[in-house]
Amino acid sequence: MQVNLVNENSVIIYFSDTVCIETTDKITHACQLFKAELNDTLLDIVPSYTSILLSCNLRKTGLRNFIFNVQRVLNQLDTASLTNLVRNKILLPVYYGQEVALDHGDVSLHTGLAFSEIVKLHTQETYRVFAIGFTPGFAFLGNTPKPMTIPRKATPRLSVPKGSVAIADRQTAIYPSQSPGGWQVIGRTPIDLLDESEDSLSKFSMGDEVRFESIDKQTFLAMGGQL
Repeated sequence: MQVNLVNENSVIIYFSDTVCIETTDKITHACQLFKAELNDTLLDIVPSYTSILLSCNLRKTGLRNFIFNVQRVLNQLDTASLTNLVRNKILLPVYYGQEVALDHGDVSLHTGLAFSEIVKLHTQETYRVFAIGFTPGFAFLGNTPKPMTIPRKATPRLSVPKGSVAIADRQTAIYPSQSPGGWQVIGRTPIDLLDESEDSLSKFSMGDEVRFESIDKQTFLAMGGQL
């Protein structure tokens, strides 16, 4: 792990150069320890795929002392403790009907799989939240099953409907609001994913486990979904 100075009150820690569940678990564990150990000297914490950005409260501590305590916390990390890592488990209902699965044809053509098989694969997997960004509340989830691997669209859409569930490469994401986007849309959730009570504006947190549950059109509409 590398601890690099960013500016007068921030450091960035690089855990790996590989995006994977193991790296996400290490970062999730480190975030939990930083929040518990650094207390009011920690001004902000921003986890990402392979790194954590930490900002210190200069009213409470000096940067040198902050870095010392950051390193002290990092020394507490060990592989064995990851087995007891506390993770939120989220089950998200998704309607995979063709009127909302805007790219069902392209996904089937690219993968060589019937769309019913795509849905089966997508709902069998347990995903991990790798990062949150792009737009408020937008969570990047991995790993999507290899047979479903498909690149982003060559030309992004100017508008992707709110709640759209989409895949690209080995990842899945849900659009929490209407926005431009280039991922391949395979379904839509009726659940509102923006959470103003959270700093990240997301119902998801780094390291959460997410599963998708296929629902029919009637259930989707009854839960407040819009076509």
